Amino acid sequence: MGERSLLRRMFRAITLEADFYEEVEAEHASIRQATLIVLLVSLAGGLGTTLRDVILGTEAPWVAAFWVVLDVVEPIVLWLIGSAFAYMVGATFFKGPETETDYVEVLRTTGFAFTPGLLRFFAWVKPPEFGFALTLVGDLWMLTCGVVAVRQALDFTTGRAIGTFGVAYGLMWLLLTALVLLPI
Repeated sequence: MGERSLLRRMFRAITLEADFYEEVEAEHASIRQATLIVLLVSLAGGLGTTLRDVILGTEAPWVAAFWVVLDVVEPIVLWLIGSAFAYMVGATFFKGPETETDYVEVLRTTGFAFTPGLLRFFAWVKPPEFGFALTLVGDLWMLTCGVVAVRQALDFTTGRAIGTFGVAYGLMWLLLTALVLLPI
């Protein structure tokens, strides 16, 4: 498998290799690996939270269960909805002269950008502040990889990618907040 092995590609993703994100953007079959990465990050988050709650025992069982479910579902929702918003915002409002993409290309690149989220598994590490720091580093690293992924998928500048990512992230959270508050 060489250059196309999953571990090698994950390493290239976390090192912010622009050529790698271009490669993934153009390769239709890479959606399988991108999906697998997002599912692994979901699993890592769920296991990390479960282990944290078992080892530290600080949450009531129903609260702990809520956090586990959230940590499993969140990466999938962020990937699907966030990528849709990034595609819509980037391909319209922030569109550059070279921008030519589709939703699945954005999904492929952003799926690989989730790779640092595997650090969520270490939420259980003691002391709790260290486990939290590891997950925070993973989340910030994912954010950085996400900007590079969006920049490469939409073929424009880093500034436009940051703007696209920021607006898409804001729209996504507005939508999710509305969905949560709607029943109230």
